[in-house]
Amino acid sequence: MSKPKLFLLLISASLVFDGCFSGLKRLKVVDFTDKRISDLVLTKKVVGKKNFLFFSATKTGIFLEGNIQGTVTDYYENPIEGVTVKAVADTSKGSGGGIGMGEFEAIEENARSFINFSFTPGISDTQGQYKIHFSLPVVDGIVDVKGKLIYNPGWSQQKANLGKAYEPQIKESRFRLYYNMDSGFLAFAEGPRPLIVQPVGKGEGRLKKLPGSEAPKTLSPATLPAEKKKEKSPGVEDLFKGFDFGQ
Repeated sequence: MSKPKLFLLLISASLVFDGCFSGLKRLKVVDFTDKRISDLVLTKKVVGKKNFLFFSATKTGIFLEGNIQGTVTDYYENPIEGVTVKAVADTSKGSGGGIGMGEFEAIEENARSFINFSFTPGISDTQGQYKIHFSLPVVDGIVDVKGKLIYNPGWSQQKANLGKAYEPQIKESRFRLYYNMDSGFLAFAEGPRPLIVQPVGKGEGRLKKLPGSEAPKTLSPATLPAEKKKEKSPGVEDLFKGFDFGQ
């Protein structure tokens, strides 16, 4: 085959290939997340390029974008502002929840760094609500990501530096986010539980103590009966002291 014919053939193949991504499929969602996932959209991104004989063509992929949302409160359900929540995906690829690289084998190696799980940490607002923005690749019509949520990850260092911080009741928890583009099935396995924090330590400056309440304190069962016994003993002695029972 002559070079001009080969050139025209490669151009035609590139146009057909790019035409597959000319329009995104309508986003269909059957939500089983109890509103933990919001603001879903499908986007196209350039994930690399492939070099042909006389030219190079860009490679695009479909990504699912949206937010993981939740609430941060103290132990008495008062909203707490300024607490960071971070999502970290598992690094394993291929089968088992990661992204399979077979579809991108023709992409240059230096472009593969763009095909990753992207999470932007969320910070709770005045209502105690946070949103973690994500951008996840759709592989074979499916998004299946496993990872963990980390609650206020720098609280111990913040306490050491500033003398005050919000210590989370739960330091981290596992999650799984699954979406099927054909059926619209959307699931998030971490569950709709609020994040509870308590202020610890004393700081310097305008706020000597962070807003919010500490965890409820309970009395030790071993000391509680002894204290009640001390209170009741004098009362029993005074009540019968003046009576003569025939002795």
